[in-house]
Amino acid sequence: MIDCFDAKEFLKTVTSQSGVYRMYDAEGAVIYVGKAKNLKKRLTHYFGIQNNLKTKSLVKNIVQIDVTITHTETEALLLEHNYIKLHQPRYNVLLRDDKSYPFIFLSADTHPRLAIHRGSMHEKGEYFGPFPDSYAVRETLALLQKLFPIRQCENSVYRNRSRPCLQYQIGRCLGPCVTGLVSEEEYQQQINYVRLFLSGKDRQVLKNLISRMEKASHLLHFEEAAKLRDQIQAIRRVTEKQFVSGDDENLDVISVSFNTGLACIHVLFIRQGKILGSRSYFPHIPSGTELNEIVQTFIGQFYLQGNQSRTLPEGILLDFHLAEKELLSASLSELNGRKIQIQTRPRGARARYLKLAATNAAVALKTRLSQRSTIQQRMKELAKVLKLASINRLECFDVSHLMGEQTVAACVVFDSNGPLRSEYRRYHINGIKPGDDYAAISQVLMRRYDKAVDENNIPDVIFIDGGKGQLAQAVNVFSSLNVSWNKQKPLLISIAKGSDRKEGLETLFLSTRGKGDSLPSDSPALHLIQHIRNDAHNHAITGHRKRRSTVKMTSVLEMIEGIGAKRRQMLLKHMGGLQPLLNASIEEIAKIPSISQKLAKRIFNTLKHRS
Repeated sequence: MIDCFDAKEFLKTVTSQSGVYRMYDAEGAVIYVGKAKNLKKRLTHYFGIQNNLKTKSLVKNIVQIDVTITHTETEALLLEHNYIKLHQPRYNVLLRDDKSYPFIFLSADTHPRLAIHRGSMHEKGEYFGPFPDSYAVRETLALLQKLFPIRQCENSVYRNRSRPCLQYQIGRCLGPCVTGLVSEEEYQQQINYVRLFLSGKDRQVLKNLISRMEKASHLLHFEEAAKLRDQIQAIRRVTEKQFVSGDDENLDVISVSFNTGLACIHVLFIRQGKILGSRSYFPHIPSGTELNEIVQTFIGQFYLQGNQSRTLPEGILLDFHLAEKELLSASLSELNGRKIQIQTRPRGARARYLKLAATNAAVALKTRLSQRSTIQQRMKELAKVLKLASINRLECFDVSHLMGEQTVAACVVFDSNGPLRSEYRRYHINGIKPGDDYAAISQVLMRRYDKAVDENNIPDVIFIDGGKGQLAQAVNVFSSLNVSWNKQKPLLISIAKGSDRKEGLETLFLSTRGKGDSLPSDSPALHLIQHIRNDAHNHAITGHRKRRSTVKMTSVLEMIEGIGAKRRQMLLKHMGGLQPLLNASIEEIAKIPSISQKLAKRIFNTLKHRS
């Protein structure tokens, strides 16, 4: 890598075509990615007189620029966001949105079931969504169960029942698992109602039910008419609570709130004229970034490099000016094969949606700023308690296992703004005596710190969940490390739980000798310690459960007759892991080389029964 950058010489050779440029620092890392209709014109701008602090800082760090020419602006837009996702440059606005969106799944079984679904859509059936989070899906499923008595049980449960379950007894399921309780026609009728309801056609559902109620009443079938009346009233109560536009619109409504270097971008998901839910995003913003760049980058990343399961709406409503609105609309329309309209500052019912999004964005930003202020106050209080000048970074370790099996250690990181979840880590602990927590702590600390650590990432304090024994292991590890600390070594502290494991009774050990110290239960410093300790515990136990589940299911594969080591490896490789295999249908498993239909059925039934 070259040590300096000759901008004049570089600009002499730059093309005037459209394309994407990548800027590198002295270590060879990509620090900024951008696109331009005219590369020469855009890059020349960087090396002129600059008033923007962010641009000045960026230019100082440039030692190399690479350009990629594209045929169209749409190609440049897509390539730019692919490079941003790949390199995560520190001077770009970064949207961290890797979570898959949940859907409601209506299976294609003889008696279809309703369920929550995430990930790839392998299983045959219908998918409704996406919903902003799993809570919104579960809330909707609970509601649907009250309105339409469709089964929500797993197939393994459904196939093995000889009598109806509690859900049937309380009127939440028609009991298709037992012959004679419900006719095929009645069950399919309820399935059609669910399909229409989830498609936003609740008026059609009501019209059909009212017609059936009147017919039953006319035939003197009063019990059936009463049931239909109750179902009609329940649906009306639900639909009256929902704010709808009167049109079956599919929209994403986006508003931004910006203050003190922090931005909240709030997205309302509206499908079939109903609000499915919303989500607030807080993108990483380099210092000195202007609002127009934040919103421009967010929109591009959200739709062009977002999760693949996200379904694009017919329209996107914005309450801010978007410089490249036409380009983005054309790119999205081209990618999806249908017109996608981007509208700024709409009127009428759409303006009401935007007002709602703006209110949510402002409230979410205010809450985040309040939390940040609380964390910073607690950091100052902890520094005072520990007699440190300041605290900028904390790390905490915990170990989780079940009777010594599948041990997992977790490390969580807090900075002055709170949890730094992108730097949370889990470590699979191997090669120790089962249940030896001391050896587990030694191993994870050695793996974490027995290497060169960036000076900015050296913690001021390291917390370890445990007592004097765990602290002694940490002290021994740090004494043996062959690492030069550019600043003071981290302060090591173990956190011992109080009697009955009650919060507020923790004991802190800063030394392996003598008694520990306790802080008052209302101490802000103690609240911060409890926060990071609880995060470490949750991160460790979640990792342990995942590892235990993987081992359990892998061992189940070993038990299936006809599945040896080679076939087991082929199954996992072909399906892309254990979770996709668990979600696969019999037909999908049977497509794998050397897996017959009979063996696929055996694998499917075994995995479904064990899961």
